[in-house]
Amino acid sequence: MSDHGLRDSFAQSHALVVATTNPGKIREILDILGTLPLSVQTLAAFPPIAEPVETGETFEANARLKALYYARTLGLPSVGDDSGLEIAALGGAPGVHSARWHGTNYGVKFQRIYELLRERGLSTSPARFVCRVALANEGQIVYETEGVVNGEIAPEPRGTNGFGYDPIFYFPPFGCTLGELDLARKATVSHRGKAFSALREYLLSHPFKPS
Repeated sequence: MSDHGLRDSFAQSHALVVATTNPGKIREILDILGTLPLSVQTLAAFPPIAEPVETGETFEANARLKALYYARTLGLPSVGDDSGLEIAALGGAPGVHSARWHGTNYGVKFQRIYELLRERGLSTSPARFVCRVALANEGQIVYETEGVVNGEIAPEPRGTNGFGYDPIFYFPPFGCTLGELDLARKATVSHRGKAFSALREYLLSHPFKPS
């Protein structure tokens, strides 16, 4: 069914909440979900809400936690996601702690990664980005998916596009870092692009019924 045909299924204006305040994530997610026949809202559309404590030990657990928390708090279908960088030579670190690992300054994070690699006699390592997405509605998780992109740590940061760890994540098939890709091309291969494209297909085939 086409996007246009689905619009009749949304007799009332339904909102889907993307539960993140990260501007980089919002830009990428809205680029993928923005053409859906429902109103995709970010948390900025609502009065300030206390963030849940991310106590999960896995990306899956934190994505579920956030989706259920915001769906319950706002009374609307909500999407929670958790993502991070896993570096093989560092035992999978920073992993689920990527956002808070060694603070919030990514220059400092990059420096620490290179220091840890040098301590192991390395200048690079296989790595992967993981993005876990959960959709909650009416008190339960109704859909989950995961996107993964494999690559390696670049010898040095390159690129000013993207955000987070993108400048140090080298993607061999494209011969560049994710930080050197424009938004559209990055979405075709990135962990977040894969996960949210799968969510988009689910929403097109499972529209919310009018309440």
